[in-house]
Amino acid sequence: MGKLTGKVAWITGAGTGIGLAGAQALADAGAIVVMSGRRKEVLAPEAEKIRIKGGAAEVEALDVSDPKAVKKVANGILSRHGRIDILLNSAGLNTTNRYWKNQTVEGWKEVIGINLDGSFYTIHAVLPAMRAKKDGLIINVSSWAGVFHPKLTGAAYNGSKHAVTAMTETINMEECANGIRACAICPAEVATPIMDRRPVPPSSQDRARMLQPEDLGHTIRFIAELPAHACINQLIISPTWNRMYIESL
Repeated sequence: MGKLTGKVAWITGAGTGIGLAGAQALADAGAIVVMSGRRKEVLAPEAEKIRIKGGAAEVEALDVSDPKAVKKVANGILSRHGRIDILLNSAGLNTTNRYWKNQTVEGWKEVIGINLDGSFYTIHAVLPAMRAKKDGLIINVSSWAGVFHPKLTGAAYNGSKHAVTAMTETINMEECANGIRACAICPAEVATPIMDRRPVPPSSQDRARMLQPEDLGHTIRFIAELPAHACINQLIISPTWNRMYIESL
């Protein structure tokens, strides 16, 4: 039995990248993972792989920018399992046109709607149940761009991730007395599909030197397996070969 046996974890952005790695790691630790994302056809085979390995995985297709849909999925999980112990918010995106010279209003709304609003909606949906049992862990995948100010990622992404980092700490401020913990994970570059939307996508050589999704999966599992009295408020993780530093040399 793993340390998370009996726990229910809801993961957004679970079809690829950090969200998928987090779902796999939490399932390996014994949690029942509920995997959400916009594309059921991507989620279903990944959930099946977890089940083949002996884990417990469910699929709930979801656009996190739709608050009514978020509430419906949360209520469904609570109806089936009676609890949501862990929320991992990993749904996120950026636009190719991300600089002031080409950023569109529609692109801005898309980034804020998923990265920030979507995280708020899922948190808002799970907090009542967590309060009721005086326990819960919320992990928000923020970014290096949610702590520092890289030019590379643009206004909408930087703004959304700084807001996610700040929002995460307000959970600790207001809910710690209710036994609820929150952590903002702030990774620098991770070799995930979001890299394909860069104005100039990184080379395969550069991607190999970045953090890998499984690195974040291990990190998420570490946070989730800590005892309930321990809270990592914010965790910054970067590749040793950090382009954010190297390109400034």
